[in-house]
Amino acid sequence: MIKNILSSRENKKSIQLSILALPAFLVIFVFSYIPMAGIFLAFKNINYVDGIFHSPWVGFDNFKFFFTSSDAWIVVRNTIGYNLVFIVVGTALSVLFAILLNEVISRRFLKVYQTIFFFPYFFSWIIVAYMAYSLIGPYGIISSLINKMGFTSFDFYSTTWIWPILLTLINIWKGIGYVSIIFYAGIMGISQEYFEAAAIDGATKLQMIRKITIPLLMPLITIMTLLSIGKIFYSDFGLFFFVPREMGQLFPVTQVIDTYVYRMLKVSGDLGMASAVGLFQSTLGFIVVLLSNYAVRKVNEENKLF
Repeated sequence: MIKNILSSRENKKSIQLSILALPAFLVIFVFSYIPMAGIFLAFKNINYVDGIFHSPWVGFDNFKFFFTSSDAWIVVRNTIGYNLVFIVVGTALSVLFAILLNEVISRRFLKVYQTIFFFPYFFSWIIVAYMAYSLIGPYGIISSLINKMGFTSFDFYSTTWIWPILLTLINIWKGIGYVSIIFYAGIMGISQEYFEAAAIDGATKLQMIRKITIPLLMPLITIMTLLSIGKIFYSDFGLFFFVPREMGQLFPVTQVIDTYVYRMLKVSGDLGMASAVGLFQSTLGFIVVLLSNYAVRKVNEENKLF
């Protein structure tokens, strides 16, 4: 009788959890799995008169065009380079902020800090672009301050070397709150008995962080890193398209695969070529995830993603 009651409760709980997961499953199915049917577009020369199915097959010509173009190396280099910096710096700072949040004793201040860190995540990239322009534009706040101090005004939107730094800072500022909250939840899940035992042994806060918090947080850090690595050939379109404001002189340091595909589609309308680049991104991202997970599994079996 008791077993039947427990089994009934477990089934009811499973049904409730399945219903809660259903919207997320539908979103993933509609926007991730259904588009897979369009893989064949990468191997066709799309003719809008003949239609998708009657357009001629061109094999790997679309891929050849991309890799033989002068921009291929630049956009791939920028995409991978920016993402590596975002992953390393963003993860490190997110863990640091999560640890600092955990050290805040006052619940009121904790909520204030969480709101301050998390709020920029909800800004659209268009708003962020206008905010950046109001700061670093020709008549922005920073330019005005430079002029008032008697120095020559600095034109940010024509200076290429500074944009990798600016884009990194903007990306981290916007996303650090979201990721740090995830790590903060992971820290909250660590049993307080570890810290109490360490305090009895005379461990300092820094020692607790090094020997308890970070090691126990490492599985979550590994999972978040692997998920980020899976998108290493993708970039945040809004960051690289809206913030630099379509300045052609900045393309060598701000052009990534996603913006390259968009601009190529806008100019040539070649759907097959854009699909080929998208397939290239997905395939390499999948391979990188497999290799990264294999490396993690060799180092520590418990931290693997699958």
